[in-house]
Amino acid sequence: MHNVILNVQTQHIEPHLVSILESVSDPEIPVLSIMDMGVVREAIEVDGVIQVKITPTYSGCPAMDVIGDDIVSAFAKANKKAKIKLVLSPAWTTDWITDRGRKALEEYGIAAPLSPEADKEALLGNKKIVKCTNCGSTETHLVSQFGSTACKALFKCDICQEPFDYFKCLK
Repeated sequence: MHNVILNVQTQHIEPHLVSILESVSDPEIPVLSIMDMGVVREAIEVDGVIQVKITPTYSGCPAMDVIGDDIVSAFAKANKKAKIKLVLSPAWTTDWITDRGRKALEEYGIAAPLSPEADKEALLGNKKIVKCTNCGSTETHLVSQFGSTACKALFKCDICQEPFDYFKCLK
């Protein structure tokens, strides 16, 4: 079990720790690192121990224990001890996904999140704005509010007929 912190306002990651953190993949989307997902809020070395604060993509995300364990393992391979703290506030937002992460999502077959306003229009079926990750068409429609995980919705392309996940906007 990892410690829980209720509020962290800043993101501070010491540069010498970045490459190790970038080597840790998101367990649900393995083409993304936890850095691409923006879940690492702080990583600092204090008295030889790496203190890493992470924020779940949504409350109750089952991947957080795995991510914490993977961070500890990655630092152990580098002969460093790491301690993980779960940070719940501020809540994670899809704005924290890096540009590289958004591109990797699309290449992997998951449509990247839109803005909050556009997300509502797409999920309510008011506008065809979610781009198919296979052919690039926006002639798509919502199949289900939930895709392969709770943070995704399932869409289908009206042109190529391929189903694909859309990463819902969380703000």
